Amino acid sequence: MPIDTILRSIVAVRASIPDDAFTANALGTSREGSGVVIRDDGLVLTIGYLITEAEEVWLTSHDGRVVPAHALAYDQETGFGLVQALAPLGLPAVALGDAAKAGVGDPVVLADGVGRSVRAHIVTKQEFAGYWEYLLDEAIFTAPAHPSWGGAALIGQDGSLLGIGSLLLQMSRNGEVADINMIVPINLLPPILDDLLTRGQVAKPPRPWLGAFSAESNGEVVVMSVAEGGPAAQAGLRQGDIISDVRDGEVDGLADFYRKLWQNPAGAEIPLRVVRDGRETWLRVKSADRNSFLKKPHLQ
Repeated sequence: MPIDTILRSIVAVRASIPDDAFTANALGTSREGSGVVIRDDGLVLTIGYLITEAEEVWLTSHDGRVVPAHALAYDQETGFGLVQALAPLGLPAVALGDAAKAGVGDPVVLADGVGRSVRAHIVTKQEFAGYWEYLLDEAIFTAPAHPSWGGAALIGQDGSLLGIGSLLLQMSRNGEVADINMIVPINLLPPILDDLLTRGQVAKPPRPWLGAFSAESNGEVVVMSVAEGGPAAQAGLRQGDIISDVRDGEVDGLADFYRKLWQNPAGAEIPLRVVRDGRETWLRVKSADRNSFLKKPHLQ
C-alpha cells in the first residue's frame, strides 16, 4: 500500500467525557488525538486514555468527513483503545506489522490524523514503567518527537503498523536533552484483540489497582499523589511516602513494585511498608479493579 494511502487511513479522534467521570480531572473532558483503521469495517486502534469513559466519540478523515463512533474497549495493561465507526469510513485497513523485528536505528514514520507526519528513527527499545501503575516489558522510543503523539500511528519501512503513540518524554544523551515519543508495540494487540471485540476486555482476572501515582528516584518508589477516593487514598497513603516493601518483599524500583503488586488478585488487601518523614510504618491497602471506578462505554 503506498504511503499516502496508509496515511489517509489514520484518522483524528475526538472524545467527550462526562464531568463526573473518574478520569475527568486528570485527563480532561474533551480529548483529541489520533487512531488508525485496522479493519475495513471501520475498526480503529487508538491509545486508550483518549476514549476511557467517553460518552461521545467522533472520527474525522483527512478529507474532513466526520463520522460518529463507539468506544468499544480500553485495555489497561497495554494501553490500547478500540473505536468502532458507526458509519462507513471508506478507508482501507493498515496491515499490522511485527514490532519485534524492528531494530534500533530503523527509519519509521509517526503520523497523526490531521495529516502531520514525522520521519523518525527508533532510538531504543526497553522496559517502561509509568507513574499510573503501568508497565511495558519493551516499549519503542522514537526521535525526533511528533508534536501530536496521542494515538499516532508508527509506520515501518514496509508500510505496516508497528505501534501506537502514547507519550512525549525527554531523553538525555551526551549531555544533550531531546524530546522522544514512547510507542506501545503492536505485537501486544493480536493476543487480546478477539477478547476486546467480543467482551470489551481481556478474559483474565484484573490486576489489583491502588490509585497511587508514583515515580522512581534513585531506585526508590516515591508517591507523587493518590487518586481521590481510590484504595491508596482510603488507606492513608500520602504524597512523599516512599514504598519500600510489598508484603515481605523489598521493592527495587518502580517496575519491581508493580510486578510484586500484581502477584496479588484485585480486591486483595496488600501490606505496604512505607517510609514517611524518616520513619517506617505499615499500611494495608485494599486493592481494587481499576475498571470498577470507570464509566462504561455505551452505544450511541
